Amino acid sequence: MKTESDFIPSGGITSPEGFLAGAISAGIKYENRPDLGVLYSEAPCAAAAVFCTNKVKAAPVILSRQRLQDGKAGAVVVNSGCANACTGERGMTDAVEMAELAARHVGVAADNVLVASTGVIGTMLPMERIRADLPKVKLTTDGGHELARAIMTTDTVPKEAAVRAGGFTVGGMAKGSGMIHPNLATMLCFLTTDAVVDADYLRAVLKEAVDISLNMVSIDGDDSTNDMALIMANGKAGGEPIIAGNKRAEVFQEALNKVCIYLAKEIARDGEGATRLIEVTLSGAASVADARIAARTIVSSSLVKAAVHGSDPNWGRVIAAAGRSGAELDADKLYLEIGGICLVKDGAPVPYDNDKVVKHLNGDEVRIDLKLNAGSAAATAWGCDLSEEYVTINSEYTT
Repeated sequence: MKTESDFIPSGGITSPEGFLAGAISAGIKYENRPDLGVLYSEAPCAAAAVFCTNKVKAAPVILSRQRLQDGKAGAVVVNSGCANACTGERGMTDAVEMAELAARHVGVAADNVLVASTGVIGTMLPMERIRADLPKVKLTTDGGHELARAIMTTDTVPKEAAVRAGGFTVGGMAKGSGMIHPNLATMLCFLTTDAVVDADYLRAVLKEAVDISLNMVSIDGDDSTNDMALIMANGKAGGEPIIAGNKRAEVFQEALNKVCIYLAKEIARDGEGATRLIEVTLSGAASVADARIAARTIVSSSLVKAAVHGSDPNWGRVIAAAGRSGAELDADKLYLEIGGICLVKDGAPVPYDNDKVVKHLNGDEVRIDLKLNAGSAAATAWGCDLSEEYVTINSEYTT
């Protein structure tokens, strides 16, 4: 049973029934822009998340992991401008207090509230501002758009999507622009659904969706301390519970994948200083693991990214990145296309129209397709070019 899912125009995190959100400007780092918000479900939720793999984890990550052990959540409180990472005992105390403030505001138990933060590492949350402003957050059915803006740091645009399929809706929002690399990358991603979903299946379906989307994005090769991808399912749409193997499971996975891939591409497109989205499709690999690691290595290569920025068809950088990725390959079997134009066949260069390749590299989206001809596995990764603006942004981030 496979049903086509359709994007909802202007959809987002509150598109599924029963979800409310809102945000406010608390002046945590930025003035006159939302930076503190809440996502709330009117019904109890099954919940699951994946978190950063960095051994240095922020207080909100530690707290939210603990609270998700029972697979339940009712709300999330989130801020931008301060990561609340490397902040010691006070950081954990502040994260707990944020959850308590949000719990009182929405009327759920504090243990049912998760916390997420993003921003500068090593700075303390201005709790006096959060105490004053969090109770003022107005929760509405269209407040997800404001919340999507509140989680932005160096992002230039909010990232939102929602799809409808099989009698239910999946909505999502994400932030991420720099410090992005596979292993969830430095991003926050929140997903909601009004489907009735078994908690154990929810964990599995989220992992599969993240593996082909958020974990296939690289901006600059840096992992963060605050990454979180969270999904909440409140069951308001009713119907037969979705569990592994039943008829609706494939439909739900397809819908979730669609939202996550869209958000992943938007993160790559909005990379710090980016002028182009790079999409690398790796096919003919001996295994899925090989396809993923090769695609991610290519898209995260500084040399490949710099070549794309300069519209330089230096295809040797692509081949070299694949060769050092660890994927099984035979250099004499490689086939490479850029923008649908063949540059390499059987591991050797072939004549091509240089002007056409340069024209493609000058576009907003750059497609690189590499076939290893070692098997049948494939994967796609997304990234962006490396510009002078990236250096400027990250040389002034705390000032």
